[in-house]
This record gives sequence, structure tokens and C-alpha cells, in this order.
Amino acid sequence: MNKQTNLQKLHDLKAKSRLGGGEERIKAQHSKGRLTARERIELLVDKGSFREMDAFVQHRTHDFGLDKQKFISDSVITGWGTIEGRLVYVFSQDFTVFGGSLGEVHAEKICKIMDMAMKSGAPVIGLNDSGGARIQEGVVALAGYADIFLRNTMASGVVPQISAIMGPCAGGAVYSPALTDFIFMTRNTSYMFVTGPDVVKAVTHEEVTQEELGGASVHSEKSGVCHVAADSEADTLFLIRKMLGYLPQNNMEDPPFLATDDPLRMDESLDSIIPDDANKPYDIKDVIRPIMDGGQFFEIHENYAQNIVVGFARLGGHSVGIVANQPAVLAGVLDIDASEKGARFVRFCDSFNIPIITFEDVPGFLPGTNQEHHGIIRSGAKLLYAYCEATVPKLTVVTRKAYGGAYCVMSSKHIRSDINLAWPTAEIAVMGPDGAVNIIFRKELEKAKDPVARKAELVADYREKFASPYVAAERGYIDDVIEPKETRPRLINALEMLSNKRDSNPAKKHGNIPL
Repeated sequence: MNKQTNLQKLHDLKAKSRLGGGEERIKAQHSKGRLTARERIELLVDKGSFREMDAFVQHRTHDFGLDKQKFISDSVITGWGTIEGRLVYVFSQDFTVFGGSLGEVHAEKICKIMDMAMKSGAPVIGLNDSGGARIQEGVVALAGYADIFLRNTMASGVVPQISAIMGPCAGGAVYSPALTDFIFMTRNTSYMFVTGPDVVKAVTHEEVTQEELGGASVHSEKSGVCHVAADSEADTLFLIRKMLGYLPQNNMEDPPFLATDDPLRMDESLDSIIPDDANKPYDIKDVIRPIMDGGQFFEIHENYAQNIVVGFARLGGHSVGIVANQPAVLAGVLDIDASEKGARFVRFCDSFNIPIITFEDVPGFLPGTNQEHHGIIRSGAKLLYAYCEATVPKLTVVTRKAYGGAYCVMSSKHIRSDINLAWPTAEIAVMGPDGAVNIIFRKELEKAKDPVARKAELVADYREKFASPYVAAERGYIDDVIEPKETRPRLINALEMLSNKRDSNPAKKHGNIPL
């Protein structure tokens, strides 16, 4: 065989590999509004940067006629590339080959790049589009899933792991994305469920569609499984690129710094954003955006547990994680879902050296039998544990209410917050003045000639004596009371002051977070 023939064979094999399951299956994929595995990679990474691994791998199964169905690369494309010039490892399941099903070599390919990512200290991005385990390969396929799950767990907190659900993701396949840091889904074309509609119907007699059971809307609004939902595959991949810009490559690095030209900028609108009526809502995002660089805020879990807001931003060029109570939803109370949403985000930021900025306006925990019976005690403890455990710089701004146990939980001074600031509108107390007066002065109010007027006097007096930010400041629980407009420069200054912060936890195998 001459040199030209050798080269021709290489070209032919690579061309065949690029076709995946063939032209007809590619057309079928496009007809469903979905891109192919390779098209997705091209959109995700910098142009021309992708380098494929294991392009000639084929399955080794001979049963059920699979020996007559062989595809070069099998049903997953793996390799590495760059996003904004930074290394990432990628696997993209190919639905045109055996429905993207996972078999022995499919799993081996994914495990290989995950191992490389751990050694190199770079993020892993999985583009999931699979019918699940390859039934023809039996327990070997299940073993492949378990091999991946182990690597997901070992990589957790070492390198960022991001999953994009680009089609079906069912059965055991859902647990690898569930073990990763963030899950992105595409509306109307991606689904996640442990058991599909047919099984649900057989067992419970419920009629449900794939979308109703495990679509992007369900998981981004109800279950909280999905962190970011996008309207198209292109948008999904763009948002992954955008989010990676806030993250370090691994747990040994600091997040990327992007200099800003206005660190001393103040925003006068913040001085009047808190309503005079303490029970009137406002949107905490209207506080967050004016303070952050360029007014940009990359929200996570935007449509889930909306009474707490989490996401990434930059402050004075530094990447930061934002956790904020949302007075516009349920008055900003902490409930089961909000507590777990916040805890998960705080722990991610702490794992990857991202400072945490907390904006606090919380009247307490949501009361009721439903919350108590479903474990608000345990869930609230998760958020408390996460904040206590975190050793990254932690800054807190109390904008209005900080009542009861929720005050303690939301990154108070007592659980190792570094700098705690309050606006003059802050109210820090065991409970709200209205409720406190009802309890403390119940008998006096019953005897008063004008209970309404007397209560108003007592509420004002209680607010001044016990709920004022200056009471907490007298004890050092608040480091300073500041004008709202100066929040941005004060936070930037605090971040820079804490840039070399070192803190540690007691030596132990690991703690036992109240799961």
C-alpha cells in the first residue's frame, strides 16, 4: 500500500466518522430542531480549536446483530478545545448512532477525557442526547454509567462540571448530569426523567407527555433540577460559554479578573429604592445590577424558588457569587426550596474560590404545616451549614429586614462573614416590630383606650431601640452603616482588602451536611 493510498484511507475513515449514523439520520435529527453532536461542539468551543480523541473507536459487541452495525467513533464524540482561549474538555453524545445510547466504549471515551480533565485541571462539559443504556450490551452498559458516576463524584469541587441536556436523558443517564455543578436545558427539545411516560402510565395510570414529565420548564421552575433554560440549542451553548467566563479552571485557581474603569461609581437611585412602608416589596435585582460591573448579572435558577436570587457577576473586575433574598416574592422568606437553592450555590462558590456577596432582606422562615412536615428545619440547616463551612471572602449587606433565625443564617457576622454592612433602612431583630409589640405589650394593648394609636407608638419605639442597625453596630455585629449609593465602592474595597484571606476548617475527612 503506497503513501497516497494510506492517506486516502485516513481521509475516508475520518469522513465516515464525521457522518455519524449517516445522512438520513442527520436529516431526522435536524427535523426535530436538534443539531448533531459535532455541530454542537463547533458552536460551543472557539472556532477551529476542537481536537477529537478516539475518532476510530468502535463497539465490541456481537450479540443481537450489532456485529453488522458498526459506526466509527461509536455514539459519542470526545476531545478538547478552548472557550475564550481557555482549555475545556467536551463529550457530545451522537443521537444518530444507536440513539446516542451508552455502551462499553462510549463510557470508556467519556471516562478518558474526564480523567484527563482532572489531571490537567480544566472544566468538563457534557452535551447529553441519549436514549439511555444500550440494552444489547446488558450489564456492561450499566457498569459504564457507574464508571462515569464515580468520576463525576471525584471531580466534584476539583474542576467545574457542566451538563447540557440537548435531547432525551432518561433512566440511569440522568444521574451523571445530576452529579455535575450546573445543568442547562433547551426548551421543547430536551427532557430528563428517571422513568418515561410509558412506565408512568403503566405504574400509576397517569397520562403525561415527555414535556410535562421532564421538560425544561418543569425542571427550571418546579423541580429545580435545571439551573438555566434556553430557547434554542445555540442559546444554550452561548450561555455555557458566558457562564464559564466567571469560573476558574479548577479549585487551585482564582476566577478570571476583568478590569473595570469605574470602581468608585455610585448610584443615587439606591438611596430611595427601599419603600417607606416596611411591608411593601421591591425587586432586589434592582439593587444588584447597579452595584455590579456593567450592570451585568448572570442569574442561576432564575425561575425556581424565586424568593431567593443567586448568580454570578463581577465587582471591581472580580468574579463574585451573589445570594440575595427577594422581597418581591413571598416577602423574601426562606423556605425549603430557597434554602436548598442557596446552599447549593454557596457551596459551589466556596469550592472554586469565588467570593460570596449576600444581600439580606429576610423576615424569617416560611411558617406552616407543609413546610414543617417536609423538613424546613433540615433544609434551613443546609443553608446555614454552607455559609458556616465557606472559607472564601464573604460580604453581607443588610438592606432592610434581618429577623430571627434567618438573620443568623444569611451570612451573619457570627458564622464567619468577613464584612457586614447595613443600610440605614436595616431592621435587625428577633422578630419584626409589629409582631414583637403584639407579644410583649399584649396586656397593655388590651387595656389601652386607643389600641391602634398606642400600638403605633410602641412599634416606633421598639424599632428605634431594638431593630435599628445601630444597635447591632454597637456590638460589632455590623461593621458599618453606609449610604446605599456607596455600596459598590465599599464592597470593591472590602474585596480587595480580603484578596489574600486565609481561613480553614478543622481537619476531618468531611463534614455531615444535613442532607
